[in-house]
Amino acid sequence: MEEETNQRPAVGPVTQLLEKKQRQHQFHDYPDYFYAGFWIRFFAYLLDLACITALIGIIIGFPANLIGVSKSEELLSLYGFLSLLVYLAYFILLTKLNHGQTIGKMVFGIRVICFEEEELSWPTVLVREGACRFVLRGSIFMLGYLVTIFTPNKQHIGDYFSDTSVVTLNLLAAREGFVQK
Repeated sequence: MEEETNQRPAVGPVTQLLEKKQRQHQFHDYPDYFYAGFWIRFFAYLLDLACITALIGIIIGFPANLIGVSKSEELLSLYGFLSLLVYLAYFILLTKLNHGQTIGKMVFGIRVICFEEEELSWPTVLVREGACRFVLRGSIFMLGYLVTIFTPNKQHIGDYFSDTSVVTLNLLAAREGFVQK
């Protein structure tokens, strides 16, 4: 004789988690190994910081020396505020106008891509490079970049907010050459 059970199948959030499929991206859906890892992005960032330091020295530092303004790094000082503007403008303008690449990314052969747009839009770049870089530049908040190590698409906190990631251009070029043949 068969026993009837009054147990219901799992419903609600548990079912949704069990049935959750891998999120499909509208654009730029690559295998995991196409995404640039933490270290290459870190060294590209260091090169970008060297470029920004040179720009700040030329654009702000030299005139500040001429007129005798103190070079305080505090955000509320004139020098600190202008330095922040150069820092953010560097990342925003180069990323948008250079198809997802800053000088550091060009040297290391990596590029920012968006999963929902073919080309990076101004709102995407402003969120990723403006707002998120402003928040993540603080000493304790820089830990938000370490998330890159543990995520499948190698995304840091700013990438999650803007639905972007960074890919290696050599792998993209090899893929395009392989697909066309």
